Amino acid sequence: MRLSSFLAVFRPALPLILGLSLGCSLSLLMVSWTQGDTDDSCRDELGNGGLFPGRGEAQRDSRDGGADEDFQPRIVPYHKDPNKPHKKVLRTRYIHTELGIRERLLVGVLTSRATLNTLAVAVNRTVAHHFHRTFFFTGLRSPKVPHGMTVVAHGDDRPVWLMYETVRHLHQHYGSDYDWFLLAQDDTYMQADRLSELVSHLSAGQDLYMGRAEEFIGGEEKARYCHGGYGYLLSRSLLARLQPHLDTCRNDILSVRPDEWLGRCIIDYLGLSCVEVHQEMTYRYFELGKNADPEREDSAQFKNAFTVHPVSEPNLMYRLHKRFSQIELEWTYLQIQQLQMQISNLSDLTPEGKAGVTWPVGINPPFKPRTRFEVINWEYFTEEHIYTCVDSSPKCEMRGADRADVNAVLEIAVERLNERYQPQLRFRKRRLLNGYRRFDPTRGMEYVLDLALEAYTQKGHSQVIAKRVNLLRPLSAVEIIPMPYVTEATRVQVILPVTAQDQDYVGNFLDMYVMNTLDTHDNVLLTFLFIYDPFDAQRVSQTDVFAGIKAMIGEVEKRYGDVKIPWISVKTEVPSQVKLMDIISKKHPVDTLFFLASVWTEVNADFLNRCRMNAISNWQVFFPVHFQEFNPAVVYREQQPSAASSFSESLRDGHFDRHVFDEACFYNADYMTARTKMAADILDNEELLESMDVYDIFVRYSGLHVFRAVEPALIQKYVRRSCNPRFSEDIYHRCVLSNLEGLGSRSHLAMALFEQEQANST
Repeated sequence: MRLSSFLAVFRPALPLILGLSLGCSLSLLMVSWTQGDTDDSCRDELGNGGLFPGRGEAQRDSRDGGADEDFQPRIVPYHKDPNKPHKKVLRTRYIHTELGIRERLLVGVLTSRATLNTLAVAVNRTVAHHFHRTFFFTGLRSPKVPHGMTVVAHGDDRPVWLMYETVRHLHQHYGSDYDWFLLAQDDTYMQADRLSELVSHLSAGQDLYMGRAEEFIGGEEKARYCHGGYGYLLSRSLLARLQPHLDTCRNDILSVRPDEWLGRCIIDYLGLSCVEVHQEMTYRYFELGKNADPEREDSAQFKNAFTVHPVSEPNLMYRLHKRFSQIELEWTYLQIQQLQMQISNLSDLTPEGKAGVTWPVGINPPFKPRTRFEVINWEYFTEEHIYTCVDSSPKCEMRGADRADVNAVLEIAVERLNERYQPQLRFRKRRLLNGYRRFDPTRGMEYVLDLALEAYTQKGHSQVIAKRVNLLRPLSAVEIIPMPYVTEATRVQVILPVTAQDQDYVGNFLDMYVMNTLDTHDNVLLTFLFIYDPFDAQRVSQTDVFAGIKAMIGEVEKRYGDVKIPWISVKTEVPSQVKLMDIISKKHPVDTLFFLASVWTEVNADFLNRCRMNAISNWQVFFPVHFQEFNPAVVYREQQPSAASSFSESLRDGHFDRHVFDEACFYNADYMTARTKMAADILDNEELLESMDVYDIFVRYSGLHVFRAVEPALIQKYVRRSCNPRFSEDIYHRCVLSNLEGLGSRSHLAMALFEQEQANST
């Protein structure tokens, strides 16, 4: 069984810390036991009583009856009957399916053809990405469906019919996948985080119909229905019980309002009324007045609301989202300050006392290296230049993301200084004297700034002073990004370009390919791409420079009768990687997984599996950084390495060559899409193809994740590459650097120079 892949990334939190501000989160682990059938309702024990601790609400413990009952796990014994034939057990693709784990909340937004491209789009842009799944239900679909929205059209614009089809659709397709269903109109603003937190505190095994309770027309009975404008929650068990009665309700209940029709159906056949409070959890809402300004709304009911209604236009939806985002930030900063005070107060009880509290309070202390090899280097920078460059240059111009980062840090530093010292002093930046930064993986990006500031007093006097400030951009919580499902059974199409200068290395490539793929029956195919220069192409009928390689291919095909290794011949003066891939791409299906190799590559099963896992169609391409062995003449000099040296020992005599982008794993469909986007740029500049490689194509034109990582299983022997000056300056420069850095490490080169000087002196 293979689980879906997940990518864990650290996202730096947006606010920078200067002084005593930090980000902190607490989590509660809740364990519950279930006895009997898994569909039976369970009894939850809720801690902390309120939905938002620290916001002035009472903190109480609540239990939904029977709290003293002792729950025990139900053990299902397994007995194999020897008299029955063995049947193969079919396992599910995902573990949560096998364990019966469901997602908490699915959101359905009722919209119409007239408002699908206005209000529904506003709902999708503001809150839909905060929910696990959001659907937009409409009667008739508009001619152009908005991008990025899941729209379900039922074919009838009648409101009650739309509600009937929506409830039936949710139960039929998602009734077993979600615990809660939230239905709302497209003129409703929803606070996604609060609604998600609400359902996390409710027991999913109970029938619940929760929202703003409204009286029926006439108001004679005590039963209430939930107003659709403010949204309402339906539990999974309620939806399952309601499903058999939907057709009867559609025929027998007459109503103009769809929410009233649904409430009447639930009351008549299930005996449940809409509630606003359940298990001491309250469904909070706010009715927005006509011409109301969200920026001026300051009441507690507005600030604590889960939903707001009515929202008359998309612009108002965005303004509400901005206002609630500001409220959430204010509450978060208040909680941070309270936690900082608690940590400072409790520090007196620790063995270290106040001295044990590191800045910022609540953030991990700085990393302490145990040896000199673990020291994290500081990068020195000014406003114009940075002195730690990717190409090992001592100084390079600051641009792009680095310049934006430094400008943001300087702006925030002056802003925080003014917040601290005003109104006595007001600061204005003159220039940055010195800047230092380093990335600490245990806490975030640290900055030390020496600023020349113009300080103004309240009386108007000014003076230039120097001030050193420390800032920290902390790491937030780890974010789990779900990746598409991939498998190691995918066929890999290996493409091997060969020039006349490289043919001496093909024999070793074929030997490794036969041993690691053909002998193991791996799902791999190989295609040779013979690159002739114009002179060799004219003499191919007389003397074929690749005749020896073709003979070796024939021997392999003869040894393995069912194996065919095709080749393609190309004539060109400049073997551009892009031009070669254009030829290959047209000769293979769009779902082909390519591995673009070089003659020095040693193909093995471990790398091929990582190629299959890291290259994801319409999502990600993979450019591995191979391990290049150093020049043995420099490393070993007169001593040759012993044949018994282990693989781990040989790794110490090389480096990961980050200047080479020859190897790549990608799908043909992704390459064709990127080349199509590039077509407009090469109409007037045909030489652009020679100045770019496949890596540049994907970075500039694909929009996919370009995954560049070291690959220990991809090893190459030392070779001095032939750098073609006809390529672009960048490609030629990378080739030269690869040759220079591949000679040996600094210690190897120093020892070689030392021995040479000693030999010359004698």
